[in-house]
Amino acid sequence: MQNFRRLEVWQRAHSFAVAMRGLVRTFPRTGYAELKSQLTTAAESIPRNIVEGCGASTGKEFARYLDISIKSTSETEYRLQLAKDYRILSPRKWARSTREVIEIRKMIFGLRRVVLARDELRRRKGHWPLVTEALVTHDCLTVD
Repeated sequence: MQNFRRLEVWQRAHSFAVAMRGLVRTFPRTGYAELKSQLTTAAESIPRNIVEGCGASTGKEFARYLDISIKSTSETEYRLQLAKDYRILSPRKWARSTREVIEIRKMIFGLRRVVLARDELRRRKGHWPLVTEALVTHDCLTVD
């Protein structure tokens, strides 16, 4: 099993999810409960799907979870846009949060590209690695 905590992209996504939970606490107490819930759910889905993908037995399966994580970044970006347009999120906080979620999305795309390329290389070589060997190859974009 891949140690998700070693993935830089997971670390950034996790920090972002925690920050989004704090951000919605600054929203007005009434009238925006659904937006708060949707924003935190979408933001927390980003690292959650990276974690689930790290438990995958194949690169293709891992990439599928990364796809879901990418989609969650888009949803999060939209929810941030709504909060700004509703004037419950300042343009400065919106810009900072949006920049971060876009950077996280780029990192996930990069990880997905590497995972799929390694999976394709193995397939072409006719080499189907054991689960333990496959997990070692998911070590891209890690920090020690």
